[in-house]
Amino acid sequence: MTEAAGLLRARSPLRPTVGIVLGSGLGALADSLNNATRVPYADIPGLPLSTAIGHKGELVLGTIGDTPIAAMSGRFHLYEGYSAQQVASGIRMFRAFGIRRVVLTNAAGGINLEYATGALVLISDHINLQCANPLIGPNDDRLGPRFPDMTDVYASALRIAAKKTADELGIALHEGVYAAMSGPSYETPAEIRFLRAIGADLVGMSTATEAIAANHMGMEVLGISCVTNLAAGLSGKKLQHAEVLEMGRRVSDTFQELLASLLPKLA
Repeated sequence: MTEAAGLLRARSPLRPTVGIVLGSGLGALADSLNNATRVPYADIPGLPLSTAIGHKGELVLGTIGDTPIAAMSGRFHLYEGYSAQQVASGIRMFRAFGIRRVVLTNAAGGINLEYATGALVLISDHINLQCANPLIGPNDDRLGPRFPDMTDVYASALRIAAKKTADELGIALHEGVYAAMSGPSYETPAEIRFLRAIGADLVGMSTATEAIAANHMGMEVLGISCVTNLAAGLSGKKLQHAEVLEMGRRVSDTFQELLASLLPKLA
């Protein structure tokens, strides 16, 4: 954490307090930042490489207006073969760099039939079914407690701010529970029926591990999903990652408009 943060301080004079992790097909915001410094993950101590399609694999330090922002253009996943600790390494780098609030974005499958493809959904809570947790192992008390509370992982105050911003822009913003699976295979129709029965509105292969690590370190978390497809068995079609990326690109302008207005408020 210390070495990674030190490298970022050496590469850029910007000192952001808000960071964002951009999911599959949602990296356009990082390309739009002004005064940008781009640092490939390969240059950052302790970070693995992002191998997933649609994830650029670089940290971008730039500004929206006068507000400095740190953006991870691409993330790490358990299905890439990384441990939960490696998946959370970018969040821990953020914390050492001075980030206090983080926005986690992702592409997700819609389970709740009220969500159309392209819908934006605030994550109110998650169900972690990845059988992995970044806090397993010895606890570093300098980072956080051994048994952190998880009552308000997705900070209610940040969700209120996001809803208000969306209303001001005329953007529809739903709210729901995200189920995290390990992947990389998509869920079966039976698994989707199970997820709906236990209260999930969305399903994806990321975010929960990052949210746990951030919460452990006292960071405030906001989660936003883009519903890029209906979950297995709901549309009558087979799922393909290319369609996930394409839908992410289609809603990119709306998503970027929301984030460009919201992130300075969170800072």
